[in-house]
Amino acid sequence: MFITLTSPLDMHLHLRDGAMLQTVAPLSAETFAGAIVMPNLVPPIETEEALLSYKERILKASNSETFTPYMTLFFKPTYTKEFLESLKDELTAIKLYPAGITTNSEGGLSGFDVEELRPTLTAMSELNIPLCVHGETNGFVMDREAEFSSIYEMLASNFPKLKIIMEHITTKESVALLDKFENLYATITLHHLLITLDDVAGGMLQPHLFCKPIAKRPEDRAALLKVALEGHPKVMFGSDSAPHPQHAKEACGCAAGVFTAPIALQVLTELFMKHSSVQKLQAFVSDNAQKIYTNITVPKTTITLDERAFVVPDKYGEVVPMYAGETLKYSIVI
Repeated sequence: MFITLTSPLDMHLHLRDGAMLQTVAPLSAETFAGAIVMPNLVPPIETEEALLSYKERILKASNSETFTPYMTLFFKPTYTKEFLESLKDELTAIKLYPAGITTNSEGGLSGFDVEELRPTLTAMSELNIPLCVHGETNGFVMDREAEFSSIYEMLASNFPKLKIIMEHITTKESVALLDKFENLYATITLHHLLITLDDVAGGMLQPHLFCKPIAKRPEDRAALLKVALEGHPKVMFGSDSAPHPQHAKEACGCAAGVFTAPIALQVLTELFMKHSSVQKLQAFVSDNAQKIYTNITVPKTTITLDERAFVVPDKYGEVVPMYAGETLKYSIVI
């Protein structure tokens, strides 16, 4: 059986830089028409020069005539409307990180004072620049996202014209917020649709499934699956594919991130077929995102998947993917 997807998009992607960028960028560009690229490099992407230079490196590394990197800035409350307006043709969104909450986020926000944030968030509202948020507190690890709900509510109610993307949601509480506030949207990863904390640490520790936000409970996974499989118009696929070299994952102080970019469409197809919802897959991997991100232009591409076994490589360069060495049910037709 063949499944064809039009202009699939990854609305939350880590491409890193340097040698890692050279390894992973072609893997996303091979199957996705475009991707929202995260700005948490070292140093983070905070200036026009840094943004344009990073985009150029991505385009060169991806070696694709169709793949479009949608660029983001690392949030700072000091961005002016004039600065953002000058970048509007190159800037797709701004990513907000609480300080120290995930990889390379030490320069993020240490507090959420509405008046301090108001000038930048008002300017973003007026310029139709979405705010992408890594929504976790620094509390107990299983409660961090649920505890952040009050901050989402504060942002959504104080800036009703601002599109706010709750990134890589993992809890039923976040799912409930989608229908509570008109301006809240969400990305959902592949791995959070598949695993719970038990898969990460219920037996032998699985470092290549360790990520932030950490996988949660079965009822949380069920809530994510429901809105993805039904094609909820406010959710979209964002892989949060986060490559780290094998030595950084299989180590004391294991780096957080699951590398799924080269297998995402194959596994999503199998998952949606399993639940008799393949007719909703196009919305989840492209159509919803294009309706939410009205400020992007999407290349017209098609990707066809065949019900033919695909053995996942043990490694891509120095990065171990999810399902390394295992056989998937679907392959991408080249």
